[in-house]
Amino acid sequence: MNGVLEKVRALLGADAVLDPGAAGIAPRIAPPSLDAAALLLGTATAEGWKVRVEGAGTWQTADAPADLALTTRRLDQVEAVEPQDLVATAQAGVGWDRLRQQLAERGVWVALDPPGLAGRTVGSILACATAGPLRQGFGAVRDHLLGLTAITGDGRVVSSGGRVVKNVAGYDLTRLQAGAFGAFGVIARVHLRLRALPRADQTLVLEGPREELSRAADELRESGLGPAALELLSPALARRAGWALAVRCAGSVAQVEAEEATLRAAAGGRFARLGVEESHAFWQRAGEGLAVRPVTLRLGGLPDSTEDLLDLLQHQLGDEWISAAPALGAVRWSGAASADHLRRLRRTLAALEVPLTLERAPWELRRTTGMFGAYREGIGPLVAGLRRTFDPEGTLVVPVAADE
Repeated sequence: MNGVLEKVRALLGADAVLDPGAAGIAPRIAPPSLDAAALLLGTATAEGWKVRVEGAGTWQTADAPADLALTTRRLDQVEAVEPQDLVATAQAGVGWDRLRQQLAERGVWVALDPPGLAGRTVGSILACATAGPLRQGFGAVRDHLLGLTAITGDGRVVSSGGRVVKNVAGYDLTRLQAGAFGAFGVIARVHLRLRALPRADQTLVLEGPREELSRAADELRESGLGPAALELLSPALARRAGWALAVRCAGSVAQVEAEEATLRAAAGGRFARLGVEESHAFWQRAGEGLAVRPVTLRLGGLPDSTEDLLDLLQHQLGDEWISAAPALGAVRWSGAASADHLRRLRRTLAALEVPLTLERAPWELRRTTGMFGAYREGIGPLVAGLRRTFDPEGTLVVPVAADE
């Protein structure tokens, strides 16, 4: 390890070594610029070093075996905010909360509310594609990503997409990086799609038994209501006595008033309106609650399969910490699970053609089960070929597939 540190200090300067590491913990290196990060990865490939990548270290556990950890926390500049073009450019190590605040001061926002603790970085959110409840109204993470710059495992700098909404050059590569967990390179800079801040933002909550709330969610979906978020949360996650169905309406004052009227008519006026501060705390606590258990995973089903997926999770893993979007079929679960539990669940889901993505877990669980599990026939060689293209020597430590 001393040899690695000596070379890193000679390459990037002593200040780049954020933490020299200890037994079983890789030294943490914080390159001060994109070029420095590329130089570090190029050197790592030449030297045969394995590299683990992190943002602020709040989402994934820092236990992956590696010769060094590359943290993007010094790549923390908001390079440009252009409200008139609805585009912002930020480096990957910028904290999400900080970016959101700077955008709000200019009257704009990125309509994403990813789960996680305070300080989680832009790069982490995009690499893991962790969209929150706002996916209901504004789309998945990739829908907010106009372009990016990534650094391959061997130190090449690759850019795709653009800084304006109409520029789609290289868009496939941009989408490839969103949700790849760093398998195809380190996201270093991103161009994000902005929206004007909503004039009104209102959250209403209905409590009750899960089955009753699921029926209410189906009725709302059939009514044509298109809220910013429609989320079903377990009692522990919602910090309520029972399950909670939360509806968030965001937009113009007239739009929000119309949606609230539709909501109350469809649900017989049973929803309770939250105050501004109460609403903020409600969604914040729910997002944080999904980030403090050992394992977080997400399922991608269909709207009419949500109740069945919740039953399956309750039976196989428990349902204490669950957040689901009934109108989308997306479910996020958090808790404790073994490799055997996850394999059994994945086998059951495979028969239903429902993907399970392991978002967070200790290293041994990630290694044995993979972020995405076993690939379908024909997909494995394609992913392996992409990984060789973007990381020819396997420098980046990312267990996307199962290693059973």
